[in-house]
Amino acid sequence: MFEYENSEDFQIRSSKLAYIRSVGVNPYPHKFFASHTLEQVVSEYESETLGASEKAAEGETPEVSLSGRLVLFRAMGKNAFGQLQAENFRLQIMFNREKTSVTGYTPPDASQTHPQNGLKFIEKKIDLGDIVGIKGNLFFTQKGELTLFAKEVTLLCKTLLPLPDKHSGLVDKEVRYRKRWLDLISNPEVFNTFYTRSKIVHIVRECCLEEKFMEVETPILQNIYGGANARPFETHLHALDQQRMYMRIALEINLKKLLVGGIPRLFEMSKVFRNEGIDRTHNPEFTMLEAYASHWDYQDMMRFQEKIFERVSQSLFGTQKVPYITDKGEEIILDFTSPWPRLTMKESIKKHANIDTNDFDDAALKKLVIEKCHIEPKEVVHSTRGLLIANLFEELVEPHLIQPVHIIDHPIETTPLCKPHRNPELNNELIVERFESFILGSEFSNAYSELNDPEIQKELLEDQVKRRELGDDEAHPLDEEFMEAICQGMPPCAGIGIGIDRLVMLFTNKFTIREVVYFPLMKPRS
Repeated sequence: MFEYENSEDFQIRSSKLAYIRSVGVNPYPHKFFASHTLEQVVSEYESETLGASEKAAEGETPEVSLSGRLVLFRAMGKNAFGQLQAENFRLQIMFNREKTSVTGYTPPDASQTHPQNGLKFIEKKIDLGDIVGIKGNLFFTQKGELTLFAKEVTLLCKTLLPLPDKHSGLVDKEVRYRKRWLDLISNPEVFNTFYTRSKIVHIVRECCLEEKFMEVETPILQNIYGGANARPFETHLHALDQQRMYMRIALEINLKKLLVGGIPRLFEMSKVFRNEGIDRTHNPEFTMLEAYASHWDYQDMMRFQEKIFERVSQSLFGTQKVPYITDKGEEIILDFTSPWPRLTMKESIKKHANIDTNDFDDAALKKLVIEKCHIEPKEVVHSTRGLLIANLFEELVEPHLIQPVHIIDHPIETTPLCKPHRNPELNNELIVERFESFILGSEFSNAYSELNDPEIQKELLEDQVKRRELGDDEAHPLDEEFMEAICQGMPPCAGIGIGIDRLVMLFTNKFTIREVVYFPLMKPRS
């Protein structure tokens, strides 16, 4: 027996269900025709002149059929009033002793004045939370509230457990995240968040298609992983004698293989999985957009990314200057107008930390990182100069990057998949054509002029293997199949990855990824 079956609510509702079946009413019909959604009714009729309840009773006002959950009910003599909820809309319903019937129900007392009357049945056997279909006529009450005069009520789903209390609502975060269905029913703002998420995904896809990117799908299970510095989830494939498999940590490697195959522009928006920590901005599985365009470089990709953010901003807010309330309650205006400022990683450290890394040799830079970034000496003993610069950036600069900005021209050690800089001076400093975009102190994208030189690619991937041997379990393994593809020729191109969940957090003003993922990972209940 399930725990909830011991509850009084479950047992009472189960007895009502038994009665409903006994009188011939189907509590779970196969289908119901709804002429309108609640949203359509509200938007179409809230400014119309419809007349009062008397006209609705005679069928002289617009007739509609709707479905939703009954979330409020109060009896008032020969009438009863309730509210019907569907998606994020509510509509008042009026039930009438003389006019309202219930589909399939005939009162057992045939001597009643109104043998088809269903008000008593609704009052006694229908519970808050039950899903019903209602056909009737619209009118306005004396207070001006749009209302549906219910003529026929069809029970669509008899619920056996109640909704959260309508006054206190559902506020416990753990319950909200575990039981998202209750969260969506109880909290209108949550429904709005996920509706906005759907719109953002649609806009991103629309931007890709406008630029002639083809949408593709690549495997989640892989023989070898790559495309990011991250620890993978491991599993085993029974069909191949327990062969070890990995869930992908990025989309990049397979998408590049398709570029080699001749698809000029392509994108995938899908789940990736990283076996890492869980915090405010990280969930072990998350949604990523990766897009690649032949004959583009990272400057072209910056413009494409700005187009996406501008389009989302304009579609949701009608402007590029969007108000945002911080977790401290302060309001700032985020300006997504292109072009966004561009700072090299070194320039950003000089601007925000007042440190010119060119003034330090390698030994002095290690000492500075240990002091400023609170890192143990043993953790930087094998660090190259580029990784030390990246440490300083992450610790001293990222929190200051509030307005949209591109941080460009990174040390080569930060990625083995990026093209060396075309500027000879920067090339000599081992700088690559990479940018990351930051807003509110968080990274929102990562993009490169993609490396297509097979000799440099092999050298960089072999360096990753050495780092793994030194204990870096987030470094890439060597993917020989990927190297073979690169040897067969990948055109010059640019690629970008954008975290969709963080994008939704940004434009819905949420401070944790759990608010924008339908079912975030939770610890098992003890």
